[in-house]
Amino acid sequence: MSELLGGAVKTLFVTVLYTALAFGANAALAGSDLAGLREGDMKKLVVHGDPMPVSEETFTTGEGAEARLTDYKGKVTLVNFWATWCAPCRKEMPMLAELQDEFGGEDFEVVTIAVGRNARPAMEKFFEEIGVTDLPLHIDRPMTLSRAMGVLGLPVTILVDREGREVARLQGDAVWNSDSAKAIIRAMIEDGAEG
Repeated sequence: MSELLGGAVKTLFVTVLYTALAFGANAALAGSDLAGLREGDMKKLVVHGDPMPVSEETFTTGEGAEARLTDYKGKVTLVNFWATWCAPCRKEMPMLAELQDEFGGEDFEVVTIAVGRNARPAMEKFFEEIGVTDLPLHIDRPMTLSRAMGVLGLPVTILVDREGREVARLQGDAVWNSDSAKAIIRAMIEDGAEG
């Protein structure tokens, strides 16, 4: 019995040690360092003490394929849940497009996901009216992903690290093209590039 208990304790210790080492590279940034970059509107960004896993629920891409947030593993992702009827979404979407223009590529991507019964033509018109051309028209029509991610109102924007973990969340709209927002994105990108 004591050998069995000793083995369980050893396994637990190794698991905790491995987890600490695996998360160590981003833990400091996801905590106080990242929080310290918040100024102005970005003070609404809630930085988690410990990164949290994202849901494995699916959404539909603009091309009609099934996708998951974990498909973006390897790059920093800013996931924005929105709807065509959402006035604050209309206000902030061009700022999110500016982030995509400035940082988008191999290390960073803005992923926009319409929630609920947004018709494709209405989504396209929404983007056309606000002059957004380079953000995706993904949709979570059954709202399974948004519910699993705890999205209770719109917009909600979630910052996901390269390991596919939620490190911060902002409820409501924000000035996403501010110096503070860009510093946060830049820090997340640079932190992963060093690791």
